[in-house]
Amino acid sequence: MINFSKLAAHLRRSINLFVSPRKSVLWLVVLTSLLLSGCVKYDVGLNFHHSNSGELVQHIKLGERLTSFSGDYVYAWLDSIENRARKLEGKAQRVSQEEIIVTIPFSNGQELQTKFNEFFSSRNSQKVAAKPNETDSELPKVESNLLLFQNNFLLLVRNRLIYDLDLRSLALIASKGNVLTDAGAILDLEFSLKTPFGAKTIPLTEDAVTPEKQGNQLVWRLQPGELNHIEVVFWLPSPLGIGALLIILFVWGGLYLRYTFMPDPRVAFTLQPTATVELTQES
Repeated sequence: MINFSKLAAHLRRSINLFVSPRKSVLWLVVLTSLLLSGCVKYDVGLNFHHSNSGELVQHIKLGERLTSFSGDYVYAWLDSIENRARKLEGKAQRVSQEEIIVTIPFSNGQELQTKFNEFFSSRNSQKVAAKPNETDSELPKVESNLLLFQNNFLLLVRNRLIYDLDLRSLALIASKGNVLTDAGAILDLEFSLKTPFGAKTIPLTEDAVTPEKQGNQLVWRLQPGELNHIEVVFWLPSPLGIGALLIILFVWGGLYLRYTFMPDPRVAFTLQPTATVELTQES
């Protein structure tokens, strides 16, 4: 389960607790203020340096109104993100109580795929602990899966990245079956990909998300309530192939200089006795 699903579930539970016929007007005003300010900015990015180096970056910023609304829960949620990042050899920078930046390095495509899917694993608990006299609230089920296929072409590596994120369970925040608000107004979700040479999207399905291009970076705005599909192809330099080519060029250059600008010692050794015999006969 991707991390922000717990937050959405808690928003729904909190609204369920406080919405009543007598207070509906009051909470409508509160909810409107939340929507106007935005609650959660959630960005996930993949930065590739070359085929054997890159980093997964997650940036989360929570709105002040949200933290004042249920601060203890969201702070504990951010702490759990820090712990998971450290388990994957990453680091977390706590910019403030409401903002965190997580960086997880990877050294190849397989490691990226493993760490990404582990970090956003759906094996997390499906229940949110309820307060006394309340029933447990089922968390929205959010499926996330990333695949990366790589083909080596000596100096370059062709990469095909496929990312599927099912956010259909986050379509609405409701109370007792009555729709209160569109989750898209509260959740600002983005996925980005940055590579040395840029990337090309492959819109093969109806649910493919169209990205925004920013230099060598593509940015997809993810849609709550929908199945988001991202498929992209990009090329990366291969340090192994480039290193092998440099070694071959170095050896070839050495041989070229050796046989072009330096005499062959075997020829010099053969000519030396001949010259001595000719001088002896003349004398």
